[in-house]
Amino acid sequence: MYFFDLFALIAAILVIRYDQNYALRWSRILKFIAVGFALLIFNFAISFFHDSEAYGKSFNREYVVRNNGLFPFLAVDGYNSHQLNEKRRNASSQDIKTVEQYVKNNQTDLNMSYYGKANGKNLIVIHLESLQMSSIDLKVNGQEVTPFLNSLFHSDSSLSFDNFYNEVGQGRTSDAENLIDTSTFGLSQGSLFNQLGSSQVFQALPGILQQQAGYSSAVFHANNPLFYNRSNVYKNMGYQNFISSDYFDNSKKNLATYGLKDKLLFKESVPYLERLEQPFYAKYLTVTNHVPYTLDKVDQDANFKTSNSGSKVVDNYFITNHYLDQSVQEFFTYLKTSGLYDNTMVVLYGDHYGISSTDYKALTAATGKEGSSWTDLDSQNVQKVPLIIHIPGMTDGGVNHTYGGEIDVLPTIEHLMGVSTNNYLQLGQDLLSQNRSQLVVMRNGDWVSPTLASISKKIWDVQTKKEIKNLSAVQKQQVTANSKAAEQKLNISDEMNERNLLRFYQNGFVKSKISSSDYSVKKTVNRLKTSSNNKNSTSLFAKNDKKSTYSDYKTDAPEMKTYRFRNLFEYKSN
Repeated sequence: MYFFDLFALIAAILVIRYDQNYALRWSRILKFIAVGFALLIFNFAISFFHDSEAYGKSFNREYVVRNNGLFPFLAVDGYNSHQLNEKRRNASSQDIKTVEQYVKNNQTDLNMSYYGKANGKNLIVIHLESLQMSSIDLKVNGQEVTPFLNSLFHSDSSLSFDNFYNEVGQGRTSDAENLIDTSTFGLSQGSLFNQLGSSQVFQALPGILQQQAGYSSAVFHANNPLFYNRSNVYKNMGYQNFISSDYFDNSKKNLATYGLKDKLLFKESVPYLERLEQPFYAKYLTVTNHVPYTLDKVDQDANFKTSNSGSKVVDNYFITNHYLDQSVQEFFTYLKTSGLYDNTMVVLYGDHYGISSTDYKALTAATGKEGSSWTDLDSQNVQKVPLIIHIPGMTDGGVNHTYGGEIDVLPTIEHLMGVSTNNYLQLGQDLLSQNRSQLVVMRNGDWVSPTLASISKKIWDVQTKKEIKNLSAVQKQQVTANSKAAEQKLNISDEMNERNLLRFYQNGFVKSKISSSDYSVKKTVNRLKTSSNNKNSTSLFAKNDKKSTYSDYKTDAPEMKTYRFRNLFEYKSN
């Protein structure tokens, strides 16, 4: 069907070619062109009404082409690229001054009770795919959906946040990564990773920790390394290793929708994790709890009975939530068994919402809220995701009710690790600071505060959960101030990213760039072998008398019975 129009064109040319009437010939040519343009415009209109954001979904170019056609996509993509190139070409070193002033004006005081709590510790960040805050402490049929995460959330060794929002845009998961690692927003349309990542200068967490404290780093994400342009972006962020789908047994039975199942990812990461020089920063991106939330029957907990909400999406969501919870628990058990636990801070966060508006009615049935009373504020609160910062040995943790978002995580982590943020351009504020702003800005311009929220141009009382139709003078003043602050924050972020302004920044940060071949399996294995076999190595492997801790990892994943372990490090069989 894609090439059918070519046959129609050839037929039309043959008909027109043998027409002896010159005027009639050109009349038919023009009519043919007019019909062609009319069909093209009709195609644009249909695709727009089907999905008005289709032209911005550059994270998945196959999707855009499938919905709009190749040539319309090339036209739109070319225009967007031209606009961005013009912005970057016209940028100068003077433009960074505005960003510097904004960051200076919005700095907060350090909370010295927590500053340096995790100084010198390893850092593991676990990206809990699509996990909403509503799943924490939720019971279905009398059973906790996420019992282990619940225990972490309420532990005295954890700093947990229950008014923490995702702030992603169309870049979804990649936006969340960017927010966590750089404390800037994604783009207003499309994915920053895809559109700008190949040439972008980042002040990102792996590069900061490496330059400040000599941390090694790795990302564990068993998906195609080209998805969201990660194989290029991670190099610019300063990640030394990227353990992608190339490293694992990708047999169909081992895979979820977007890569290796979580239990397998955590276990099969061990040969690489134990070879990282300590202290290290390791980031894990889970995938099993991803829409459409399908999980093989053999992987489901027979003792867990999900809801009967009337929606397969919602019912299956709780099943994959539960599986994710079990996966994290197995990983924590390994950390304790291997000896990594006591010297590691673990940060767990949900990247974005899991249940969309089409299933809110079923979600309310499962969570006990009256569906008829669902409001725009409830929809905004679905954007809440869990944030748990777990520091073994800490006894003064607990649940913090401050309002914050993903953009605030980076300075919070840095301060807990005793890393100064004075020389970095970050737009978030430490979640533990006593004088921080509690204005949470969404990528679409909406905002939430402890008292008021602006959602789709309507104002809501956050405490009473009712829409305010007649604002008082004080409320009008607060709305005006918050809206202005939200707009300024987004504009500053867009200026930084779209114009690549960090390339002009010279105050204490060196641009990170890993060589293009570093993420290949062969080079990664050789590099980790060499460093961990060095007599001065600080890796877990070296400290364990050069014996692997792989067999220490216990999992009930049924796939392990037939999993083809890639013995790249030539471990001896136990």
